[in-house]
Amino acid sequence: MNFTLVNASTGESEVFSKQTIINFLFTHLEQYGDTKEAIAKCIDYVMNPSKGGNIIIGTDENKIVGITILNNTGMHDYIPENILVYIAVDNSQRGKGYGKKLMQKAIEVTTGSIALHVEPKNPAKKLYEKLGFVNKYLEMRLTK
Repeated sequence: MNFTLVNASTGESEVFSKQTIINFLFTHLEQYGDTKEAIAKCIDYVMNPSKGGNIIIGTDENKIVGITILNNTGMHDYIPENILVYIAVDNSQRGKGYGKKLMQKAIEVTTGSIALHVEPKNPAKKLYEKLGFVNKYLEMRLTK
């Protein structure tokens, strides 16, 4: 598996367009996904030098097999410095360890702690636990 790192410092990928990233995530996040507009906002956040984060694109034989996006929170010391917003593996490539490799690369290239949200029945929850993520809080939301 090869990786392409995209962020405000590296610039946009010459190989993978923003629209390619959006379409991949929209397709392969399935029931855990968001609208294309929301995914575009997440990418724009990473590419904004005053905000930041990382997009990691995993490929095998020059084909995208997975993508993860982490946004910087800017909240060092009291909230994790990064939040994993998206991770998706091509639905025809699941079970081959690509998700684990993407997460390991994300942990390697990210400075500071990482938070993520995962639904209790999402199969990825076991992967996160194996990588050392712990359930520290119960998330509560007020939606207005």
